[in-house]
Amino acid sequence: MRHLRLETSRKEEFLNITGKIQALVRESGLKSGLVIIFCPHTTCGLTINEQADPDVQADILTTLRKIVPDTLPYAHGEGNSPAHIKASLMGSSLMVMVENGELLLGTWQGIFLCEFDGPRSRKVWVKLIESRTE
Repeated sequence: MRHLRLETSRKEEFLNITGKIQALVRESGLKSGLVIIFCPHTTCGLTINEQADPDVQADILTTLRKIVPDTLPYAHGEGNSPAHIKASLMGSSLMVMVENGELLLGTWQGIFLCEFDGPRSRKVWVKLIESRTE
């Protein structure tokens, strides 16, 4: 298993980690298989979405703020219940196929850490699994 240490700089942001994941794949020598990406935090998540236009990430964050407003009477005493809910909506793990040493992502797709309670130091765990059969 490999680890990434990431620093977020804002309360909410999408941090593009596609290049870091691809670098781990190349360093490992994995030619064909799967990459499992896991975020062990309860106030940030992971997603795959468009990386070409940053307005897409901004639109997703705007929509999540409308779906999960900061102003509800949440019971959680730390005051970060919206971050927990947004992280649950995004999810904590992803699986991406690898072929010929490359992540199999669509033309516009990227892998993002979704921060909802930053800025913080975050970890992402990455498991590379080699295919034994095609």
